[in-house]
Amino acid sequence: MQFPMPHFFSVSLLISLLLFSNFSLCFSQDYIIGGGGGGGGGDDDDEAKPAAPPPEQNQCNGIFLSYTFISREKELPRLKNATAQSWAFKSEAVILNAGLTELKAWKMFIGFHHHEILVSANGAVVMDGSDFPVDVGNGTTLAGYPMTDLKTSIETAGDINQIQATVEFTGTQFGIKPPGVPMPKTIRLENDGFKCPAPRHRGKRTMHVCCKKDPKFKVKKEKKTKFFARQNGDLSLTYDVMQAYGNNYLAQVTIDNNNPLGRLDHWNLTWEWMRGEFIQSMRGAYTHTRDLSQCVYGTAGQYYQDFDFSQVMSCDKRPIIADLPADRINDDKVGKLPYCCRNGSLLPTLMDESKARSIFQLQVYKLPPDMNRTALNPPQKWKISGVLNPKYVCAAPLRVEPTEFPDPSGLQSTSTSIASWQIICNITRPKVKQSKCCVSFSAYYNDSVIPCNTCACGCDDIDTDTCNPNAHSMLLPPEALLVPFSNRSAKARAWAKIKHYRNPKKLPCPDNCGVSINWHINSDYTNGWSARLTLFNWEDYPFEDWFTAIQLNKAGRGYENVYSFNGTRLPKIKNTIFLQGLPGLAYLMGEVNGTNPKTDPRVPGKQQSVISFTKKGIRNLDILRGDGFPNKVFFNGEECALPKDIPTASSAHHRSCDVFMSLIFILALTFVFMTDRFH
Repeated sequence: MQFPMPHFFSVSLLISLLLFSNFSLCFSQDYIIGGGGGGGGGDDDDEAKPAAPPPEQNQCNGIFLSYTFISREKELPRLKNATAQSWAFKSEAVILNAGLTELKAWKMFIGFHHHEILVSANGAVVMDGSDFPVDVGNGTTLAGYPMTDLKTSIETAGDINQIQATVEFTGTQFGIKPPGVPMPKTIRLENDGFKCPAPRHRGKRTMHVCCKKDPKFKVKKEKKTKFFARQNGDLSLTYDVMQAYGNNYLAQVTIDNNNPLGRLDHWNLTWEWMRGEFIQSMRGAYTHTRDLSQCVYGTAGQYYQDFDFSQVMSCDKRPIIADLPADRINDDKVGKLPYCCRNGSLLPTLMDESKARSIFQLQVYKLPPDMNRTALNPPQKWKISGVLNPKYVCAAPLRVEPTEFPDPSGLQSTSTSIASWQIICNITRPKVKQSKCCVSFSAYYNDSVIPCNTCACGCDDIDTDTCNPNAHSMLLPPEALLVPFSNRSAKARAWAKIKHYRNPKKLPCPDNCGVSINWHINSDYTNGWSARLTLFNWEDYPFEDWFTAIQLNKAGRGYENVYSFNGTRLPKIKNTIFLQGLPGLAYLMGEVNGTNPKTDPRVPGKQQSVISFTKKGIRNLDILRGDGFPNKVFFNGEECALPKDIPTASSAHHRSCDVFMSLIFILALTFVFMTDRFH
């Protein structure tokens, strides 16, 4: 076909315009994608993409960590005070295995210090099991999830998806306005056997560090296994999968108390399901709530459309699990499980080894895509707590060798679990004004009692308009220890007036402790000394099988006997005495009404005993100067708050000592003088 010349030029011109137009559009699109926002020149509030990995990454022969600040913007409310203004920020942390060995269960510390509150952390979980949002203003340790292990480049042919993990942060921070950049103080690897130098900065937004194996770290020789060796901790929790099916499995949870001073009463255990699981049934324990609407109206209800959810134990993402009471131990449906049904009591092995373990089982249903019997994922963010017990911080679950169990038939053979994970929880020392018990000091050589510190166990629920939460506690007469704090005001003011102490208009706030302990120096003589320990229970409930531990750094090894308790010197904890109730006296009763409830104050539950000590073999032991007062006191595993001062000897006592020493000195001089005279 032939086109007339004018038409030919028109068609050619049209084709050319279309071609060049298309080329321009494609070119423009490529420029936008490839530019990455470059050339914008915006401030810190503008959205920015993470910088390219620093060149130091290629020079690292260990574990390479980096932290990159991406962007932030002002949050409401808008304030003129820069330190009070909140900013929503985004950042990113990267951990890369550039070494020769696989990094299992990686843990990374980020030293946040701008009052940061993390709202989300995609790719990791907070090690202490805290829920988002979580305050990380003092720094936080993160564990990898779902990517817990980082393989080497050698065994993956350099697959970046298997050797590197990225954590994307979203949160709030305070105190720094543009152009300042709120970077952490430090970043480091928390896995054992690695040493990290101080991180380096690349520009204002990126910091990085290369952590290498510590040549001084001694690795225990263990048989090479596919999984981690069992770890040691104050509390060991094991999550064993006993039976596995396509859409569900049977798990057993074992809780072991390994600390000689650790304890839990009425324990509550919680975790977080990360893949939509729910608990169909339980044996040996139960959940506090049964909100089935989360299953019926959630993803589980969409998948299991013909499922009867009325019998489901828990659909909560974060179930709260508790031990069954003792009367359910022989129940055919929920009991008949060894080490179950003790109402949540976990005692130290020193008291009763058979009561240092707790076990329960649960049937777990899964959701797609985990619909085969080998798709097994333990819950994360484990937490466990008791009534008046130490605070435990739990690590992330570690895959360990399958647990071995004796054959139920009684034959001399063992069976193993399908899969096992271990969760280690360790006791943390209580922060100031966050204890659950406290100690008061008194002595025979001083009339006054030094009571528990003001707000020793917190003053969050106290009206501080009527009391001073920061005042020094006032000295008391001994009988005031038997009176609830709300009834001590008159006694405290009267004692201050008699002794000419300071008598403030606004009295110090109470200690708010459920249990208080009085340590009284009873006597002091040439070869020994004695003290009296008194326990006061201000709670409404009793403490069964209570114990207390007293640590005396200098005088503890002189322990001789305790007369109304059962006492033992702990061999593995230096200078510590372990005390518990005698058979039949193991109950520390709760607070009860006075003789006349209308006029008399309530009376605390009380037990006391005298403890004797010897001075033999202990040099320079001075009871009057404070060597007889404990350095640490524990009640049911919780470390109690100690007074800031100790009783001092009265001036009369000091004068008598001075007179006695002066008399000896004069007699010695007289003797020398007379001897010289006779010679």
